[in-house]
Amino acid sequence: MLRLGTREFGEHDPVIMAIVNRTPDSFYDRGATFTDEAALTRVDQAVSEGAAIIDIGGVKAGPGEEVSAKEEIRRTAAFVAEVRARYRHVVISVDTWRHEVAEAVCEAGADLLNDAWGGVDPRLAKVAARFGAGLVCTHAGGAEPRTRPHRVEYEDVMADILRVTIGLAERAAGLGVRRDGILIDPGHDFGKNTRHSLEATRRLGEMTSTGWPVLVSLSNKDFVGETLDRPVKERLIGTLATTAVSAWLGARVYRVHEVAETKQVLDMVASIAGHRAPSVARRGLA
Repeated sequence: MLRLGTREFGEHDPVIMAIVNRTPDSFYDRGATFTDEAALTRVDQAVSEGAAIIDIGGVKAGPGEEVSAKEEIRRTAAFVAEVRARYRHVVISVDTWRHEVAEAVCEAGADLLNDAWGGVDPRLAKVAARFGAGLVCTHAGGAEPRTRPHRVEYEDVMADILRVTIGLAERAAGLGVRRDGILIDPGHDFGKNTRHSLEATRRLGEMTSTGWPVLVSLSNKDFVGETLDRPVKERLIGTLATTAVSAWLGARVYRVHEVAETKQVLDMVASIAGHRAPSVARRGLA
C-alpha cells in the first residue's frame, strides 16, 4: 500500500502526478504556469483529468539563472497553501532538493517531497520524517543540482540505480519517514545519457521487484527526444510509449505534463493486464 497525504493507493492503482512549474524558464512550458492564475488553472485542469498528485516546482532542473532558497520558497510555499485550501484530498508534492524549502512547503501543507537530485541535501529526509511527509528517492548519478551529464559511465547502470535508491529509501525509513510513503525513481536523464535511460526503462522490473513503489518521470525528456530525433514539443508519442512499457513493468506513479493522454494509456495497460474492467463491453454480446 502506498499512502500519501489522505490518500491510499493499492498495488494496481496507477497514480498520475501532474507537473506544475512555478518557473519562468522551464524546458517544456517556458513559464506558462509561472503566474498564480495560470498555475491554478493548470491545477484545476489536471485534477479534472485524473491527476491524484500535483507536483509543484520552483526551480527548473537544467542550468540557468541562480535561484536562491528564499526565492524558491516565494515561488512555491504560498501556492502550496492555496492548492491545499482548494483541494483537501489532492496529494501535493514539491520538487526540491533543499531542506529549507522542504520546511516551508510542509508547513504550508505539502504531503510529498520529490527529491530529484538523489539526496544531495541529507537534511531533506529529516524534514519529511518530522512532518510525516512522503519522500521520492531518486538516482541522479552523483550529479550536482541543475547540471547536465557529461561523459557519464556506469559498469551497470541498473545496479547503480538500485544501490543508490534503495540506500536512500532505507536511510529515510531509518530516520522516521513512513515506509508506505517512500518511492524510488530511476531518474531518467539525471546523470545519464540516452542509452542509460533506455536501459533503465528496459530493466525497470528489477526496481519494481524490490517492493518499493517506483515513480517514473518520463514526460518529454531528452532521452525520448534523442531516441526519436524529435524536439520538445514533438515527444508525446515517445513519452506515451515509454509510459506503457513502464506500466507493464510495474511502475506506480507517473510524473507528466499531459494528464488526459497518460490516463488513457495507463487505463489501457491496466485493462490488458486484467486489473481494470473495460469502461464499456458491448461488442459481440448482442
